[in-house]
Amino acid sequence: MKRLFLVLALLATGTAYAGSSAVYEKSVKLPLDTAYQQVSKSLEAHGFKVVHEINIGENLSKIADKLGSNYNKNQLQGIKSIIFCNGKYANQISNLDPAMLALCPLHVTLTHKGDTTTVLFVRPGQVAHGSPAAPAAQELEQSVVKAVETGLNAK
Repeated sequence: MKRLFLVLALLATGTAYAGSSAVYEKSVKLPLDTAYQQVSKSLEAHGFKVVHEINIGENLSKIADKLGSNYNKNQLQGIKSIIFCNGKYANQISNLDPAMLALCPLHVTLTHKGDTTTVLFVRPGQVAHGSPAAPAAQELEQSVVKAVETGLNAK
């Protein structure tokens, strides 16, 4: 349990930088909505249940005046998240280490700038490092990455 809180605290304090081993990052030259739809469909096709979708960029734009000069400093043209789960993996992980249910539900976040969409995903295998659920979390991670990459490569 302490390991989970340590990992989550490190992630929250900004030590998980893009390009780090804790974050899967894949960029493609696709419009945001195209990548988003392809990844969402691929997650479903790979056995994940998409439970919610959030247009973070749109939500942030509604409070741009409150954020002032701190609003969208990276000039991202879109931010969307897909929230999803897989019951088999949730059950397996909860049987091995109930604290790792902090991974449930999972999400991928897509950002867009210029002609590039980037998919970001916190790697469950890194979060569960040292936990009895680490092998299952690694398998889950590989399954999500496969679904994301299949979606991004769809024609």
